[in-house]
Amino acid sequence: MQVFHGSYTEILKINLSKSQANKDFGRGFYVTRFRPQAEKWAAIIARINHKKPVVTEFTFYERAFEDNRYKVLRFSDYNEEWLNFVILNRDRATAGQKHDYDIVEGPIADDRIANRIDDYLAGLISKSDFLKELIYTKEETHQICFCTVNSLQMLQKTDTKFSLLITRISEPVIESLITEFGFDEEKATDVFYTSKTFSKLSDKNAGFYLKSWQEIQDMLKKEMKL
Repeated sequence: MQVFHGSYTEILKINLSKSQANKDFGRGFYVTRFRPQAEKWAAIIARINHKKPVVTEFTFYERAFEDNRYKVLRFSDYNEEWLNFVILNRDRATAGQKHDYDIVEGPIADDRIANRIDDYLAGLISKSDFLKELIYTKEETHQICFCTVNSLQMLQKTDTKFSLLITRISEPVIESLITEFGFDEEKATDVFYTSKTFSKLSDKNAGFYLKSWQEIQDMLKKEMKL
């Protein structure tokens, strides 16, 4: 999976000691599979620091989710478990990391949700009402937090030339999903970038980037039928 980190500088080497505490999933290095989301965050951070926004691309080896060497927590959507976990990590009353997971994946507590968390903690909204609000939250957000040095082994900075080759294949495949299946651009992008086909394509050692986009399209169609 290709993932992105938004900042005001290119990330050449990840240093977890520079990570801030009390974030959604605790202290760690955060990325997202949605490039526009990373671009938006980069613009905010760059403006605060009077710099230019920079998005760094990485390859995340998703086999980490199935590897018993890593302790993983994944949230597919906003729910009570996600809310409890975010509240735990955002609690500034206690210092240090609040959990022992290597990798955590799930949606983001954006500014609106973060404000409602403050309202809940202040007793201005009940937990049941807050959970109802979360259920109807339509924003599609995504983040993966790499919380330990061990977990960073599954994250590799993407080679720029290789990334360009992947993009040249990906764009027509995504366009084919839009025209053939009637997907909008957001859904087509999500379907492709979360597919096993894309995981194989983005693995440089596998050599699938040497195939034509039509061959990659055929692979994706077969996967979708399964």
